[in-house]
Amino acid sequence: MRFSPYARAATLDELREAVSGFELCEFKRGAKNTVFSDGNAAARVMIVGEAPGREEDIEGRPFVGRAGQLLDRMFEAIGLSRTSPDAESAVYITNVSPWRPPSNRTPDAAEIGMLLPFVQRHIELIDPEVVVMVGNTPCQALLGQTGITRLRGNWTQVLGKPALPMFHPAYLLRNPAAKREAWADLLALKARLKS
Repeated sequence: MRFSPYARAATLDELREAVSGFELCEFKRGAKNTVFSDGNAAARVMIVGEAPGREEDIEGRPFVGRAGQLLDRMFEAIGLSRTSPDAESAVYITNVSPWRPPSNRTPDAAEIGMLLPFVQRHIELIDPEVVVMVGNTPCQALLGQTGITRLRGNWTQVLGKPALPMFHPAYLLRNPAAKREAWADLLALKARLKS
């Protein structure tokens, strides 16, 4: 890993502290909050998104706006929830970027590369059974690939963990017809967790 504070973080609290103290990302200068994570750290499923939006930046938690509400409904439909105290039915959520990019723009390759050690260490510390990547940015960060319409629904590996790319819920709000594919992906996730 490139940045030693990430590599040395032995706990989530240490990682949160290292991220909060990281000053090399321009996003941080315009952000109101560092948006680290939400959900149960013992969860079997870890969801990795892109970056906080306006509501997330204000509240300091990932996926709390309209897209986050849809994300919650999607996972609740297969019996999973970020508020579940039971690891079996819980999800844990983070983003590639802990800070809101200016004008909600997509992080570029250099920015993703700068933040990648944080994301990798976050996954290592949570040690989930399954990683779900929602949208292109986490796929670019963790798989080195983009093209979510091609990648979604195809199981792959991230740091030795089974990983499933899925549409971002913001995309589903703009393209309701894609909800059918998203439902198929959720059912595939549910089946994988039962096996």
